[in-house]
Amino acid sequence: QVQLVESGGGLVQAGGSLRLSCAASGTIFTINAMGWYRQAPGKQRELVATVTNSAGTNYADSVKGRFTISRTNARNTVYLQMNSLKPEDTAVYYCNAEGVVNFRKYVSWGQGTQVTVSS
Repeated sequence: QVQLVESGGGLVQAGGSLRLSCAASGTIFTINAMGWYRQAPGKQRELVATVTNSAGTNYADSVKGRFTISRTNARNTVYLQMNSLKPEDTAVYYCNAEGVVNFRKYVSWGQGTQVTVSS
């Protein structure tokens, strides 16, 4: 199994920046892709950005041009650089890893880190 631990959340003013980190441990060689999701109060969890083993990336339209996802060469840490933050970016941000073990797909989640953007 893969365990994920996020860090880097906090309070920032609109227009500011934050960098989230997610460290993976366990059977990281089974991971195919990692990503970030977020959930605001009263809303469903939504995709923010993902990165695959081949470095392909995907972003939600609402963060394109402002957020950048990256991953270490060792594939055990994924980052989310968030610039030009807006109050609507306020949410709990969750790290996610997807992979295959014994021909079965799995999804692992971190515990979440709070990001609050003040206006």
